[in-house]
Amino acid sequence: MDGARDAARAFEQALSLRDYTGACRLLAPATRAQLEQDGKQACARALGSEELPVSAALGATEVYGRMALVRAEGDTLFLSLFTGGWRVVAAGCTPRGGAPYQCLVKGG
Repeated sequence: MDGARDAARAFEQALSLRDYTGACRLLAPATRAQLEQDGKQACARALGSEELPVSAALGATEVYGRMALVRAEGDTLFLSLFTGGWRVVAAGCTPRGGAPYQCLVKGG
């Protein structure tokens, strides 16, 4: 659980510092590729234009095997465990009742 939470904290911190290159390093490969494809520009520039919510305080962390959900103030992050550690697969996610979360950044 700590690994997922640490990765989420690092991602939020990078966003708060506008260190989009650092935040991109914490994205899952498919998420990064989708962001670049959708934004038609490099990851850091595309991520900076997304206006993701930034939270200094993380809430509950739920880990299910190799998948995790980390709640933050105004944001929910989804992460997966890869060979190199936990990576963000979706960010800027908000719940929609019984429907799947709506995420600003997600993999294909």
